Amino acid sequence: MSGGGNGSLLAQPLRPPSAGRAAALVGLFLLGAVTGLAGALLQAAWFPGGLLLALAGAAGLFLGGAYATRGRGGAVAPAAGWVVAVILLTTTRPEGDYLFGAGGSSYLYLLGGMAVAVICATVGAGRQPRGGPARLAK
Repeated sequence: MSGGGNGSLLAQPLRPPSAGRAAALVGLFLLGAVTGLAGALLQAAWFPGGLLLALAGAAGLFLGGAYATRGRGGAVAPAAGWVVAVILLTTTRPEGDYLFGAGGSSYLYLLGGMAVAVICATVGAGRQPRGGPARLAK
């Protein structure tokens, strides 16, 4: 795309993230892992209120991360941390115990959290070209 106008703004090459943005994404990843752990404990304690509260907390973190970083990466980073923590909690240990039971609440938390992550990453604030608002035609 050559020429002036708004088309040249969208055709800019990708740059590596700044140090502050990378630190924010790592922090969001860690917050996502903590949220996954807390939600796993909460959803089992108070069914169905705990399940709804755990999913609402995850949704708030994912969507808040997207708005805080002004991009979908802010929703993907905590979602990735959440998924890693939850997957690690589902594996059995040598002692034979694990955190998630075989009940419906655990499956609703796992599948519901993944659905919430996808929804928040899709709906979250996408990249917008910088500049003031423009009117295309009268």
